[in-house]
Amino acid sequence: MIRIFILIAAMLFAAPTWGQSAVPASTQPLTVATRVVPPMVIKDNKGDLSGFSIDLWNAIARDLNMAFTYREIAALPDLLASVQTKQADLAVAAISITAERERIFDFSQPILDAGLQIMVRADRGGPPPLYATLWSLMTSGPMRDLFVLMLLLAIIPVPLVYLSERRKPDSVIHAPSGAGKIGNSLWWSITTMAGQAPDMPRSLLGRFIAVAWIFTGVVFISYFTATVTASLTVRQLDSSISKLDDLPGKRVGTVRASTADTFLRAQRIETSGFVQIKDAFDALQSDRLDAVVFDAPVLSFHAAREGKGKVVVVGTILKPEAYGILFADDNPLRKAVNQSLLKLRESGEHEAIRRKWFGGAEAAAGG
Repeated sequence: MIRIFILIAAMLFAAPTWGQSAVPASTQPLTVATRVVPPMVIKDNKGDLSGFSIDLWNAIARDLNMAFTYREIAALPDLLASVQTKQADLAVAAISITAERERIFDFSQPILDAGLQIMVRADRGGPPPLYATLWSLMTSGPMRDLFVLMLLLAIIPVPLVYLSERRKPDSVIHAPSGAGKIGNSLWWSITTMAGQAPDMPRSLLGRFIAVAWIFTGVVFISYFTATVTASLTVRQLDSSISKLDDLPGKRVGTVRASTADTFLRAQRIETSGFVQIKDAFDALQSDRLDAVVFDAPVLSFHAAREGKGKVVVVGTILKPEAYGILFADDNPLRKAVNQSLLKLRESGEHEAIRRKWFGGAEAAAGG
């Protein structure tokens, strides 16, 4: 009987305190792998980390009374590998929960709804502004050649009109000086080509030139108008990106080995892979990319801050996903973290952290 009482007492003292999550014993602080992906993880000039994922994990660690250190890893594949090889106990960042990853890892309960979306430069999300349109016309090869041809056509008849009309006192190029007559010849050539000549030459040769030039002007203006219209139409079709179907044939960037990369390749859309999303943002801004496809919370955060007025997030969510905390398979810490997450949701602290980083609206989707 005494042995039974001793056994019961030992079980009671060994049991976890009521209302607290059972945390596996550890003599060393946990190693938490992370990577900078604003607004999930942000690194300031002093090297301090913040962001939604950081604030949430700090709250979980306080609740579970766990000591830990962050280990920053730049590339996503290296982040995943650090958990798989037990170099890190877990990972928090912008890590999407997928079936493929679930075969290798364990995830916590979702910490934020997310999904994939498209971001483009501000001048490619809708009709281009006037200055961009004019610049495109002036710098495109065919249009540049057309402008040169128009200039040549305006100059060609000048010497002929000058020679045939310079001695006529009432001619269309009448002027006190020779330079004035040459200038009037150029003006007459330009206005005649546009169909707006105020008067016709007096000499027979001059009138023959006028008839030929009026016909040339009608043909050229018609061709010029058709070319400009076609160029504007093609540019508009080429520049407008707002959905998945607009991406084939475009220069699309994303993070290498991310869920966005996997999704785009499954859609047979060629991509440029970057180690960090910031590199993709820089490539988009410098016109080395036409679009970036990545997690919508990350894209929206960038578009509202560093990229404000320069980039826009367009279209609907391409592929809904959710973020989670990553563990190695069968890590006993996962259960305790999930219990803590539930407590944070019930207490409202999880929602307070979400509102801090995403405002009152529901979190935008991302991937």
